[in-house]
Amino acid sequence: MLTHPVETTVPRLSLDDCRRPGSPFYDQVRAAAHGNGLEPRALTVRTLLHLPRVAGYRGSLSRRQIETELHHSGKGLHRDQTEIQSLIPFKEFALQDLRFVEYDAGKAAAVLSRLHYLRSARPGSRNFALVDPIDGLPVSLCSVSPLEWVRVGRQLHSQFQVPRERAWDISRVYSFDVAPKNAISYLLAKVRNVFRIEMRDVDLLTTAVDPNLGFTGTSYRSANWQHWMSIQARPYLYVDRRYASPRQLRERFGTANLVELKARPGVLIEQSRAKLLDSMIFCCRVRGETESVPLDDLRVLRR
Repeated sequence: MLTHPVETTVPRLSLDDCRRPGSPFYDQVRAAAHGNGLEPRALTVRTLLHLPRVAGYRGSLSRRQIETELHHSGKGLHRDQTEIQSLIPFKEFALQDLRFVEYDAGKAAAVLSRLHYLRSARPGSRNFALVDPIDGLPVSLCSVSPLEWVRVGRQLHSQFQVPRERAWDISRVYSFDVAPKNAISYLLAKVRNVFRIEMRDVDLLTTAVDPNLGFTGTSYRSANWQHWMSIQARPYLYVDRRYASPRQLRERFGTANLVELKARPGVLIEQSRAKLLDSMIFCCRVRGETESVPLDDLRVLRR
């Protein structure tokens, strides 16, 4: 039985407060996760994804709103973890003991479609993982896909002379809480080496980092990736109180047009109201050094 999180004495928090490590929100997450056998990191991200749905225009949240969203996110995460229990690692290993492999697509999809905050796997991806040396369970994994973001591709071509068809995207990353320090940056370095050797038609790797979910890009910086541009934030969308990406809306309903969706009977469509932070696009050249971009040259692209 999933228990409710421990109440905090802080009456209200902002979205900025909740994104900040060490805030009372993180204390609530740890209490809820440890009391219910949940991955704290996954619970944090999943809850941060849903807090903007109930936050006011200024990003303010009541204690009760946070507790409610944390409880709903915990129930969903508990259900998702149970469905793929056999793929979840519980043993801790040193980084040098983990094996780097190209990971099975079906198993990667099972993990990503249930535990990644987007709850989906990108078709046509190559999947890589650091797996434990005994059971072969994925400790950290990622999917790499041809870059589909047209606006980013245009900017890469015009500013950095990299054609979009020669760029691939780290479209999904997930790391279990047993992963050792620097596991993601180590995984990224291994993936870059595979592309350097095997993918002669690929010159660049990209990824999007969403700071609204508490991500800062530290693992990418540690792997010598550079922040090359940003993307203007747009409101998060929710179907029946659960987050849905525009891609998921199109797959489910055939459209991501809010006017059309809101006119459909029996479908509750909502969008966040508070101002969200822009996403950061990090890049890494497959061969040679990845140059840094001066602050004055960092472009903020429209959606």
